Amino acid sequence: MKMNVSTSSPVVSVKPVVLPVPGRGEDLQVRVSAPATGSGLPIIIFSHGFGWSLDGYGPLVDYWAAHGFVVIQPTHLDSRTLNLPPDDPRSPLIWRFRVEDLKQILDQLDLIEASVPGLSGRLDRSRIAAVGHSWGGQTVSMLLGARVLDAHGQPGEDMSDSRIKAGALLSTTGLGGADLSPFAAEHFPFMNPSFSDMRTPTLVVAGDHDQSPLSTRGPDWFTDPYFLSPGSKSLLTLFGAEHSLGGIAGYNAAETTDENPERVALLRQLTWSYLRDALDFDDSSWLVARKALEEGANPLGRIESK
Repeated sequence: MKMNVSTSSPVVSVKPVVLPVPGRGEDLQVRVSAPATGSGLPIIIFSHGFGWSLDGYGPLVDYWAAHGFVVIQPTHLDSRTLNLPPDDPRSPLIWRFRVEDLKQILDQLDLIEASVPGLSGRLDRSRIAAVGHSWGGQTVSMLLGARVLDAHGQPGEDMSDSRIKAGALLSTTGLGGADLSPFAAEHFPFMNPSFSDMRTPTLVVAGDHDQSPLSTRGPDWFTDPYFLSPGSKSLLTLFGAEHSLGGIAGYNAAETTDENPERVALLRQLTWSYLRDALDFDDSSWLVARKALEEGANPLGRIESK
């Protein structure tokens, strides 16, 4: 019997599920959070921001899992839990390892499913979304079709993956080049994206008070993935939000500079309803939510779509 995902369900969470990845130097550890009941469950692969791990982002993950998604969270090599030294030979390529981490999850869904008691046979592998915050957003954007420009402005390797049917980019950096601060240009040469091939349906979320030291621009920098990509896209602008978007990275996270539980509640509901719609569920929740924000004078944010 299929689950009524409009209601909340108890959640089962298992960690770590260990995926062997030759050449990575570390096995890939993931956390899997899933509704305790229901079948035909869609999947969200979530990429954390710099320094975080599979233990982060509870305010989002707990909600999504309680409302019908199986959420899979890797620990990337930049995690503070792994404490790689700056001179580690993998460090300059961590951005690529991050993308490969997400592809490894897709490749090893059989192992992941078998490692979680009671999950076997309950996944809908035709409905997979990817979501990322901050550096995680840059990572996810590559699976959605974004590419890194080289020093001559030419697009690099296409690392998109057709298994990802929809995405959400939270506080995701914009263009490189002259839009980068000198520090970012020196230390993060991969932060030079082109969104012209990012065609996968995507929700871009930006805070209108997110002033990044990585850019010479203002908060509008984080809207580039929306305005500079083709195809079906939506932009959620959260009023008063800084980089943590009200506190999504964790409960009582020290990094949160703009704590606002109401903002977090709106964000997790809107991302949930957007992904439900983009993954072709017969559901009016996104239409209703978008119409409410578009037509009302909501003090928390606005939505625009193309």
